Amino acid sequence: MSPPAFQRAVDMLRDLLAGPGVRPELDLEDMPAPQSLAPYAAALSGSVYRDDDTEVAMGRLIVLYDPDGRPGWANGFRVVAYIRADLEPDIAAEELIGSVAWDWLLEALEPAGYANVSGTITRAVSESFGDKAGEPSTTELELRASWSPTGDDLAGHVAAWCEVMCTTAGLPPSGVAALPDRPGGTAR
Repeated sequence: MSPPAFQRAVDMLRDLLAGPGVRPELDLEDMPAPQSLAPYAAALSGSVYRDDDTEVAMGRLIVLYDPDGRPGWANGFRVVAYIRADLEPDIAAEELIGSVAWDWLLEALEPAGYANVSGTITRAVSESFGDKAGEPSTTELELRASWSPTGDDLAGHVAAWCEVMCTTAGLPPSGVAALPDRPGGTAR
């Protein structure tokens, strides 16, 4: 039997998965949670797709719960997030992209309330050689973060993770339409 606070979190995750979906470009699924990190854990995976069904970002969100709390946790909960997204080479080369992506996370978490946040941002460039020499280079951003929610309602934390995953994939914020490209390739 799960503690009531953790059971409410699990129920919220199930309701989210059974609901209409956060965004049409975002596909969320239940996934097995690591069992060695806390007495109770639940997890989601997510993927962001372009119109042509190409995956441009993916992530995992793990909700950990220890009724006794842990050092560095503000309460019994800890949320662990991972996001990997393809980046355009010119964006990946931007010196401030790590700071900008970290700000996206903090801004998305602000309405939900968080404490003790920590994490890393990694930019990676993959080049192909040998038999794969003809394949183009790829660039990616990886965000790894964890934080403690300041309350028991984790819906805002899941929404923040979804929003940051979509933002890193280059999608506009929820409710905002992307502007079409003008002839010549520049956005209006």
